[in-house]
Amino acid sequence: MMQKTLSFEELRADFPILDRKVRDGKRLVYLDNASTTQKPNQVIDAIADYYRRYNANTHRAVYALAEEATEAYESARDKVARFAGIHDRQEVIFVRGTTEAINLVSYAWGRQHIKKGDIIVTTEYEHHSNIVPWQILAKEKGAELRYITINDDGELNLEDLEEHLGTGNVRLVAFSLMSNVLGTISDAPKIISMCKKAGALTLVDGAQAAPHLKVDMAELGCDFFAFSAHKMLGPTGIGVLWVRKKVLETMSPFHGGGDMIREVHKQETTWNDLPYKFEAGTPNIADVIGFGAAIDYLEGIGMDRIYKHEMDLTRYALERLSAVNGLKIYGTRNLSRRGAVISFNFADVHPHDVAQIVDGDGIAVRSGHHCAQVLMERLDVAATSRASFYIYNTTKDIDALITSLEKVSKVFKL
Repeated sequence: MMQKTLSFEELRADFPILDRKVRDGKRLVYLDNASTTQKPNQVIDAIADYYRRYNANTHRAVYALAEEATEAYESARDKVARFAGIHDRQEVIFVRGTTEAINLVSYAWGRQHIKKGDIIVTTEYEHHSNIVPWQILAKEKGAELRYITINDDGELNLEDLEEHLGTGNVRLVAFSLMSNVLGTISDAPKIISMCKKAGALTLVDGAQAAPHLKVDMAELGCDFFAFSAHKMLGPTGIGVLWVRKKVLETMSPFHGGGDMIREVHKQETTWNDLPYKFEAGTPNIADVIGFGAAIDYLEGIGMDRIYKHEMDLTRYALERLSAVNGLKIYGTRNLSRRGAVISFNFADVHPHDVAQIVDGDGIAVRSGHHCAQVLMERLDVAATSRASFYIYNTTKDIDALITSLEKVSKVFKL
């Protein structure tokens, strides 16, 4: 495991892609971490090692390779449990990512428990993955989907939640712990407490939060929590759904097939124990192992240290961005209520034009609606530019972004 004494500048050596030159030899400045993060050698090597040395299916055979693969796969489950403060490993379900996790809850819990007249609540700053499944479920069941609005600082108006809960018909409140566009950190303890008093379950989209904040399921107190490996140095196509066991035991399977069964007969099937009841088919073994290596890497640094580094970068970036002519920043300036994600716009300049100009300087930022069109409507914009930071970013990266954005300002005479 990595030594905690390494500087964040030194950590960059673990990420081979950061040595790349792009756009006629420019240094790569990667600032799209809210979309996906780069992978250290330790993760890449763990995946390659599985394929090179012990590639076999899990849970199905007793020969040496299969035993090694199963042990590595289940070891990763234990690492996830430790990382997220989960006391019962049976509550850890491997899925393709946060999107599949939320769809699993909508299908396997929602179709059993949501009925006509019920209310599902989400927020205006949600990713589409935490809106569309609830729209589908509400239409299918004759339920109603309501929203918690945001104020002009990008923070939730919890008076809306109080009003919704006051109907007595709210069955589920689904919200992001951290917004993927504004970086706003939700007041999860308050939201969950309000919901418990009203008898509503809570689902937390932790895709943006888990890579940056220390999360603890026992302390958080929600009923469902989802996050993705690829946003926290791990591979794509793998994520985790955590479900409180007493809730999980009431849920029907999401997929049918191998490994989720105990016995199959012509007319009926009995299910496997948790969590395998929800892990049908050959799992994404290599990437689960890679995910375990990513967790080792992050824990070696320390989540508190990671968050402090990111907040130092965010503070510096907000100060420097505020001095760029014509640039508008969205979201709260309160650093205790936000993460390392900054969305911004230039007046009358399309974000795609901004992204293209800075790309010419080797800088990768995201432009578009960020899978958050409900939020774009609330902000009254079609799109924004977004810069997001992670452990391998430094103030040099932010300085490069500022220089490039000042070029945008001059080109468009702002």
